[in-house]
Amino acid sequence: MSLEENKAIVRRWIEEINKGNLGILDELVAPDFFHPTHQLRGPEGIKQFYTMFLNVFSDIHETVKDIIAEGDKVWHYFECTGTHTGEYRGLAPTGKKVAWTGVNFWRIVDGKVVEKASVYDMLDLYKQLGVIEYKGFPDEVK
Repeated sequence: MSLEENKAIVRRWIEEINKGNLGILDELVAPDFFHPTHQLRGPEGIKQFYTMFLNVFSDIHETVKDIIAEGDKVWHYFECTGTHTGEYRGLAPTGKKVAWTGVNFWRIVDGKVVEKASVYDMLDLYKQLGVIEYKGFPDEVK
């Protein structure tokens, strides 16, 4: 597949998940899919993850800020926004609107995603949810 085709697969995945269409995963996820960040395997593993996120952040929306591809790999920088309307890691819904950024790595073989790994700015998300209070660096470090 071409670099542009691989990027199109990633964009399609994101667009459909933004609509809540988890059925797209049956089409785009390889049977041997692995997500090392969350230890997810196969289409059902990633569906369970997205189901949880759609329940926690009811209006979740991912925006691609930048996307690059090389060989069978695609990376994209993103921003997610949503409203915290479901329990998340033991935290009761706060109703707060939140945003976080991150980078996803994808590996695509024959039009199917075989691997996806993620790095998120969870510190900022937890701060927005009120889980932690971040006061900045001490004066002597500034």
